[in-house]
Amino acid sequence: MKYLHTMIRVSDPEATIRFFELLGLREIRRMDNEKGRFSLIFLAAPGDEQAQVELTHNWDEKGYSEGRNFGHLAYRVADIYETCQRLMDNGVTINRPPRDGHMAFVRSPDNISIELLQAGDSKPPQEPWASMPNTGHW
Repeated sequence: MKYLHTMIRVSDPEATIRFFELLGLREIRRMDNEKGRFSLIFLAAPGDEQAQVELTHNWDEKGYSEGRNFGHLAYRVADIYETCQRLMDNGVTINRPPRDGHMAFVRSPDNISIELLQAGDSKPPQEPWASMPNTGHW
């Protein structure tokens, strides 16, 4: 058995691709099905192309509720503080800041919860993260 990908349904594929590009993923392939009126877009981190996220865009869909998604996607990042700062600088809300220097949560444009985990040992707590409150839920 081999892991292939995780599928999430998206309403705005371009906004979702931009979000995942901020995390460091890149589009590796795309399939548009005119007859079925859907697109499948596969993303992966460079050097880790076997772990893919499949974005499914049903062309006629009008928005998904949170009941149609699941727990979260998780990614290991080289520097959790730099990653969270880059996301914030680009308008992404940090729902659970990396107060512990190890873990943070953000949400995609379609409200999919994304867990970010520091590679290796936790970083020492640092401001503004150490005292930043949670925003919303994750």
